[in-house]
Parts: sequence; structure tokens; C-alpha cells
Amino acid sequence: MLAGNQSSVTEFILLGLTDDPELQILLFILFLLVYIITVVGNLSMLLIITVDPHLQTAMYFFLRHLSFVDLCFSTIIVPQTLINFLSEKKVISFFGCAAQMFFSAGMGGSEALILAIMSYDRYVAICNPLLYTVVMTNKVCICLVTSAYTGGFLNALIHTVSTFSLSFCRSNHITHFFCDLPVLLKLSCSNTLLNEIFLFVFSGSIQVGTLLTILLSYAYILSSILRMRSAEGRLKAFNTCASHFLCVTLFYGTIMFMYMRPSSQYSLDQDRVASVFYMVVIPMLNPLIYSMRNKDVKEALKKLMHWKVNILKSVLPH
Repeated sequence: MLAGNQSSVTEFILLGLTDDPELQILLFILFLLVYIITVVGNLSMLLIITVDPHLQTAMYFFLRHLSFVDLCFSTIIVPQTLINFLSEKKVISFFGCAAQMFFSAGMGGSEALILAIMSYDRYVAICNPLLYTVVMTNKVCICLVTSAYTGGFLNALIHTVSTFSLSFCRSNHITHFFCDLPVLLKLSCSNTLLNEIFLFVFSGSIQVGTLLTILLSYAYILSSILRMRSAEGRLKAFNTCASHFLCVTLFYGTIMFMYMRPSSQYSLDQDRVASVFYMVVIPMLNPLIYSMRNKDVKEALKKLMHWKVNILKSVLPH
């Protein structure tokens, strides 16, 4: 279907965040540092959760997939952005743009669904602790995560095929640092009403559905915590949810800022800054939040670092 479109455009030019050469160098250094921290942080989470026997529970199974999604999400966008900071002609091919949009939208939708699943996991753990191991079995966890990836990438496929079947004959200049759906629709000279309906129905269903799931789960969690007689029990229950709640707040807070502002207050510069936070900064922050606030992860990280030090001592000459 992509090959059958009537577009005269064979490539797009990403205008990026700025056209100031000095600022581009500064942004290159900043984005590179953020990306290195993102890769190291998420790979460390993946390694720790995989090898530590104390982290083989449903909660850490979902956290491992959140780290995987964050790693992929950042890798889809940041390397191309780094290349563009240093390139005179910031070009991305037609099919490269389609692939970038498909995978970024797929990972974004998957992350929203995984965050909702993690909120349900915390609801079961706190509100029905005796049934937790019965409800959150390995089979159930695998089915939930598979559904998250399926939903995210099915949504992305619908948008990618419908968008890149349009004709692009106005301009090939994308006023963004990646192939963003709303910007691409503005470049088309075709009727985009169907695309806008798809965006409202499918993406809206994922965002609203996951947000309602999270809010409902935390309403029950908060009610259960307040009914606990022990202050220590309340603190422990709160600590098990704090990291996830903070990640959810950052993720949905940014989305709401990007898509729920009145049109009179829309600013392209604000939208690009919000996109940087959503697609570049949050994937870096999520593993840091969990590693700093989660006692089990911190203990596993200490064991891993101790193991690495012992290996180095055994390898290096005395």
C-alpha cells in the first residue's frame, strides 16, 4: 500500500529543533549524554531483572518490558537526531520516515498499555495480596504483555499505512526532529479527514482507556492503603507504587500537555520541547526512578557491581 501512493515526495527534510550551528553542537552533546544514560540505564535494568532470582515476579517482568520499550523508543529517534545535528542536509527517506513513525508510534502505544498493566498488577498486589500469585501467573503476564505489543503496533500500522498512502505534494520539510503524524498530515494535499478519525478513535482509545485503567486502579489502591491500620504497612504499600506512579505522571502529564491544550495556546516550539521530554528524557528517567526508589533493584544493582569488581580483580594483574 505504501508503494502505491501517488506522492511525488521521495524524501523528507527534518528541520529539527534549531538552525543555529552552535546550538546544534550543544544539543548534540546533550542528546548524546542523555542517550548514553538511557542505554546504560535500561540495559542495566534488563540485565539485573533477568539474572537476579529475587526479581522473578510479575512486577519485575513488566518492568523489564518497560525498560525494553524505553530503550527501543529512544533508539528509534535519538540516533537519527544526532546525525541530523551534524549534517548540513537533514534528510530522511520516504520509507525511512514511514518506518520511524511506525516503530515510534508502536513503542509509544505499547508503553502506555504496559503502564496500565503495571497499575493493574499493583492493584492486585495491594488490594488482593492473597490472590496475587494465583491471578498474576506467568501465562497471564505473557498474555498481557503480548496484548500490549499487539495493540500498540496494530494502532501504529493503521496510522502508518493510512498516512503514507496520502499524496505529499506541498512540501517535504518537516518542522520537527522526527516524523510526527500531525506534522505529516499537514504536509499532505489529500483529504486527511479519515486519518484524523483514525487518530481520534484508535490512539484516543489507547490513551483514554489506559489512563482510566490507571486512575481506577490507583483509586482502589489509595482506598486500600487508607484502610490499613498499620502505619508501617501503609508506608510499605505506598513505596511499592511510588516509582510506577511517578513514571505514569511524567508520561501522561507530557501527553496531556501536548494534545489537550486549547488550539489558541498551541506553539510549535512548545510542542517540540514536549516531544523531546516525551521521547528522549522520559526513557532515561524511568530506569533511574526505579533504581533509586526500589529497594530490591538497588540490592540487585549492588550485587551486580560487586560481581563485576570481583571479575576485574581476578583478571587484572596484582
